[in-house]
Amino acid sequence: MFNKLFHHPRVISRHANAPLAHERITFLSHLTSRGTPNSTLLCYARQLRVISTMLGRPPDLITRQEISLCAKRWARRQRRRGLSRSLKWSTEHFFRVACTWCSFMGWLKPKASAPIAYATELGAWASHLRSEAQLAEGTVANYCWWIEIFLRWLLQEKLPLRRLTITGVDKFIEHLASRELSRFTLSKATTVLRRFLAYAFEQEWCRCEISSCILSPRLFRYESLPTGPAWPDVQRLIAATKGRSRRELRNRAILLLLAVYGWRSGEVRGLCLEDLDWTRRIVRVRRSKTSRVQEFPLTPTMSRTLERYLKKGRPDSKCSVVFLTLHAPFRPLSAGAVYDLTRSLMERLEIVSSKRGPHALRHACATYLLNHGFSLKKVGDHLGHRSMSATQIYAKVDLNGLRDVAEFDLGGLL
Repeated sequence: MFNKLFHHPRVISRHANAPLAHERITFLSHLTSRGTPNSTLLCYARQLRVISTMLGRPPDLITRQEISLCAKRWARRQRRRGLSRSLKWSTEHFFRVACTWCSFMGWLKPKASAPIAYATELGAWASHLRSEAQLAEGTVANYCWWIEIFLRWLLQEKLPLRRLTITGVDKFIEHLASRELSRFTLSKATTVLRRFLAYAFEQEWCRCEISSCILSPRLFRYESLPTGPAWPDVQRLIAATKGRSRRELRNRAILLLLAVYGWRSGEVRGLCLEDLDWTRRIVRVRRSKTSRVQEFPLTPTMSRTLERYLKKGRPDSKCSVVFLTLHAPFRPLSAGAVYDLTRSLMERLEIVSSKRGPHALRHACATYLLNHGFSLKKVGDHLGHRSMSATQIYAKVDLNGLRDVAEFDLGGLL
């Protein structure tokens, strides 16, 4: 490995004779298998030699605090030697490389996580949501997140769950309201809390059945209409990614799946190479809320876009996920990366929309289909809705009909 990265015999010898040479080669080989460019490998190799010299031998377990102290000591040494003007970059680079290497080798001591309040009850609640309520994993995680906040608050207030009354619940809702949460968020929190307390009473964790007494903030009809950019703006958004760079090839394929196919962000990020059936010209998606697999026809535009990305834009990687990061180590995109993609493009093109994340394009897709005469059933099937009521929200306001009314002057009376 060192012979491939370095050319001068003295440099090669210096790296080969430094401590933990085998461990460093193992890690560098791992980075190479993930497609890491040589420039990054060189940077890692130089820093690993310094780290191994400071460690001296394979540690049983090393904490992040100990690595941080070593990083600061190394940064001060670099500044004294005139090789660095500030401590910040040297410290951060040492800490990042050392933590990554030690974690890969199994030397890094895991962070001590705070104990979960009522861990047994929370685990039983999560199992109930998965098995009996048959909720999607993302929904289960969201529900448990809210209930964990509630249970931690109970411990902080020294209020046992078994002695909980409606007065205690009201105090918790007041606590949430003091954090300036919106009515929609408070409504979501009270809905989850109501469901949990009903289950808690069934399990005899609570003495009183108080779930039916929990009040939610008033939400006005039509206040929660889904919003997204106008369809001409969606077309501008997609047209802005017509370039040949790797970033534009990837982003164009993502935007088409979001806007034309109406997929959710997680569904796009979870698309795998085996989901593309080029023989039948279909693409499969596992719905994030229902977990069922749905097939879509690969349109000529979508087919060409995916082929161009896979051939010219996607990095060489053993990962089966279609959309990967542009720089090594190549990994699947995060939710934040897809959000930044749509938000930054909308801001650059000055597209007016109250929502600027990937879900706004799903809303735009549904509104466009309804305005062009597709039935609620067809739109619901396209979006993967489980029930018709989920699709009806898009039909609360007929935008074209409102425009016709606005242009009609009632025989000159207005």
